[in-house]
Amino acid sequence: MGLEKENILIVDDDIHILELLQRHLQALNYHVYKAVSVKQALYVLHDSAIDLLITDIQMPEIDGLQLLKYTAEHYPEIPKLVITGYPSVDDAMSVIKTGATDYLTKPFTKEELKQAVNRSLEAAKKTKQTQQKKPLITTGYGQMIGQSVAFKKVTQIIERVKDNKATVLIEGESGTGKELVARAIHFSGKFAKQPFIAVNCGAIPENLLESELFGYTKGAFTGANENKNGFFQAANNGTLFLDEIGNASTAVQAKLLRALQEKEITKVGSQKAEKVDLRIIAATNNNLQEDIANKTFREDLYYRLTVVQINVPPLRERKSDIPLLVEQFLKKYGVEYKDRLLQITDNALKMLQRYHWQGNIRELENVIQRAVIMSDGIIDTKDFPDYLKYKIEFPDASFTSLQQMEKEYILKVLAATNNNKTKAAEILQIDRKTLRQKLK
Repeated sequence: MGLEKENILIVDDDIHILELLQRHLQALNYHVYKAVSVKQALYVLHDSAIDLLITDIQMPEIDGLQLLKYTAEHYPEIPKLVITGYPSVDDAMSVIKTGATDYLTKPFTKEELKQAVNRSLEAAKKTKQTQQKKPLITTGYGQMIGQSVAFKKVTQIIERVKDNKATVLIEGESGTGKELVARAIHFSGKFAKQPFIAVNCGAIPENLLESELFGYTKGAFTGANENKNGFFQAANNGTLFLDEIGNASTAVQAKLLRALQEKEITKVGSQKAEKVDLRIIAATNNNLQEDIANKTFREDLYYRLTVVQINVPPLRERKSDIPLLVEQFLKKYGVEYKDRLLQITDNALKMLQRYHWQGNIRELENVIQRAVIMSDGIIDTKDFPDYLKYKIEFPDASFTSLQQMEKEYILKVLAATNNNKTKAAEILQIDRKTLRQKLK
């Protein structure tokens, strides 16, 4: 992003060749990454967006052919250009099998290198055009986007629980995507075809939450003109997601505890228990341990809910995922508002990565949405709200004496009156003699 040319990774155990390639490619305005071994090259491929791989074949320990094969399977979108000082028919055949787009023999001129790079990049573009268009983001899980260590810890737990009905408690700050985690558990597992019902316990009035969850019978209360099933019955055989569980009243908590223990619920106004078979996923941004200490959340319910716990990390703990999230939001709102894909400058991306993101992913999405609206095609720092930008912290004004304050004010009045002492004395409500004394 922000580069005029593509990112090129060059791999060769000969330092002189690497420096020669770097000079030639930088002169052609490409951004260059260097690696003296296949091991180093793998680190670069993992951490950076590479548009072209240029590699030697003959290298110690692991040769270039293995790198080509690895790249072909793990990064198939990257075109590959091979350079070698020992050309052979066998090598050429092996290179072709790995999908390399061109083959360059040492020694070569700058012009030959330029033509080979152009052919490789053009071949890659043609390949992309003939292929079916794919989403910009390929790194994620379900609707979640990320590849950081913190993100992968969450997805590893999801893999463990997606195919069973163990109760799960998802904890995390507001805006971290707790409902996306719940949906990933449900829709990536074997119960994906069963219902998924999401309930925001904080959005339903306390006096209605019980009847909404468990249903009610005709005549149970004023306005109950018929029998009605609740969210538990609607989610039967599937998943019931209880968001903001910490806001449920103690009465509702007691009934939730029984539903988890006995696998049955009782409608409001009924004495008859009904069996239910479903998975409960709860979420909260509260500290439930503190709520237990304050007697606002039942300890026995807490332990029933925490068969499996998932702590969704805040965005500030997974900043390496910000470029992926930004790209996804650019695609989403670029299509919605501009009907095209937008780009973002390096400086703008750095600004996003240095910010603390108290509102987490939801705040980031709002910032990108605003930037898409405000930008003319390429998003830069000017398109972001001021609170993201660098601020100058001015020191607090120091205290001063009354005499000094009086002096500064008199001089200010004199300056405003063009040193007219008569007019200044009138403004200060003192006579000219007093003014002269003060000026001395």
